[in-house]
Amino acid sequence: MVRLTGLILVAAMGLAACGGGTEITQLGPDGRPIQRIYDVRSANAGEIQYRMLDAVNTYRQAGNRPPLALNAQLNAAAATHSRDMSVQNRPWHFGSDGSSPVDRVRRAGYPGSVQGEAISETYENELETLAAWMAEPLTRNVIMDPVAREMGFAWYQEPSGKIWWTLTTGR
Repeated sequence: MVRLTGLILVAAMGLAACGGGTEITQLGPDGRPIQRIYDVRSANAGEIQYRMLDAVNTYRQAGNRPPLALNAQLNAAAATHSRDMSVQNRPWHFGSDGSSPVDRVRRAGYPGSVQGEAISETYENELETLAAWMAEPLTRNVIMDPVAREMGFAWYQEPSGKIWWTLTTGR
């Protein structure tokens, strides 16, 4: 009951915040809204990483999973892979040198074991990307893995605005 009340309160505050705005959505020739580029290059990396960590831990708490902590080595491995996916121009779990997530995490000096990896090629922000990952069973399982205790999260943004996201979990 408390959770339902909290959700209703959050929804009401969100709707209240929508009123009175003068922002005009620009439409394309097809009549659909033109997507704005989410520029993460100029954003504070720490803010984005902690916003993602908080969102992941909110899902995990709702699923009775232990929270994750950010890990610098997992962040480094995720950043390396995001940039490499851009170079390869394809979202997949293997590096251009044939490396796997396990190889990348070891190279970054992570002493634990890799639990999983979620990747994405998109123009969406980190929270929209997380929502897409949670909608897919395989990536949802990576994020909700009860054994995972740490998380790395990073991205690479191309000049066109396309973003390559990588989330790696470990224990």
